[in-house]
Amino acid sequence: MSISGKLVPVCVYNGDTIPCVTLRNTYIFPELKFKNKKEQLEYYRLVRNVKKTLPIARIINRTILETYEYMETLPNKKAKEKHLKRVEKGLKEQYTPMMKKLTFAQGKLLIKLVDRECNQSSYELVKAFMGPFKAGFYQTFAALFGASLKKQYDAEGNDKLTERVITLVENGQL
Repeated sequence: MSISGKLVPVCVYNGDTIPCVTLRNTYIFPELKFKNKKEQLEYYRLVRNVKKTLPIARIINRTILETYEYMETLPNKKAKEKHLKRVEKGLKEQYTPMMKKLTFAQGKLLIKLVDRECNQSSYELVKAFMGPFKAGFYQTFAALFGASLKKQYDAEGNDKLTERVITLVENGQL
C-alpha cells in the first residue's frame, strides 16, 4: 500500500503538531458597477489585453536588465555597440512576429506596462540603448498611429482600473 500526499513544514503549538503553510494574499475590491453593456465589454477587453501584454512587459524588463548588466562588463564603447546591435537584431527576430499579433489597444497598453515594469518610458529606454535619433524616429512613427512612447503609467489616476486588473491577474484571481 502506498500513501500519496504532500510533505509540508510543521509547527508545534502547545504540544500539538500543526501543518504550517503560507497562503497567498487574496485581494478584495468593491464590486464593479457598469453603466451599460459597452462599459462591461470594455472591462473584459482590458482584462484580456492585460493578460496578453503583461508577460511581454515582464520579458522586456528582464531583457533590459540582463543586457544592461552584461554591457557593464564589456571593456569599451565599441564592444558595447557591437553587443547592442546583436541584441537588437535578436530581439527583432524573436519578438516581431509576437508584436505584429497585438492589436492597437494592446500596443498602447504595452507601452504603459513597460513604463510600469521598468520605471522608465519606452522612449527613455529606446533613447538609452539605441540613441536619441532612433528614439525620435520610433516616437514619430508611434505618433502617426496616435500612440506615444512617452506615455507614462499612472496607477493612482487614469490607470487605476488597469492596476486593479493587474493585481487580480498576478494573484490568479482573474
